[in-house]
Amino acid sequence: MAHHPDHLRYAASHEFVQLDGDTATIGITAHATEELGDVVFVELPTVGKHYDAGQTFGVVESVKAVSDLYMPVAGTVTEVNTALEGNPALVNQDSYTEGWMLKLKVDDPGSVAGLLTKDQYLAGL
Repeated sequence: MAHHPDHLRYAASHEFVQLDGDTATIGITAHATEELGDVVFVELPTVGKHYDAGQTFGVVESVKAVSDLYMPVAGTVTEVNTALEGNPALVNQDSYTEGWMLKLKVDDPGSVAGLLTKDQYLAGL
C-alpha cells in the first residue's frame, strides 16, 4: 500500500491538502497515482483564478484514464507546479513532494479541518 503522510488532509476524490498558514499545497494522493498508472499529462489551473470547493481545477491523464481534479477547499491559485508540464511522471514518483500540483490561498483555513484525516481517507478506499 502507498505511503500517505499523517499530517495532510485528504478529499474523498483523492486530492491531498497540506496547509501552511493560509496557503494550501494541493495534489493527488499516492493511492490515486497507483490507480491511474503512469501519468502522461497534467492540465493545471491559471494562477489568480478562484475556485470553490468541489469545483474541477484540472485534468490528469494517464496511460489508463483521464480524470478530473477537484478543488478540496475554496481559494485562489497562487502558484502551479510548472515542472509537471515537462515531466508529468513526477506525480508518480512522489505526488506529495515533487509532484504537487498547485498552491492555493485558502478563503477559510479552518475549512481544511473538515477534510478527511489519513485514517478516514484510507477507511474509505
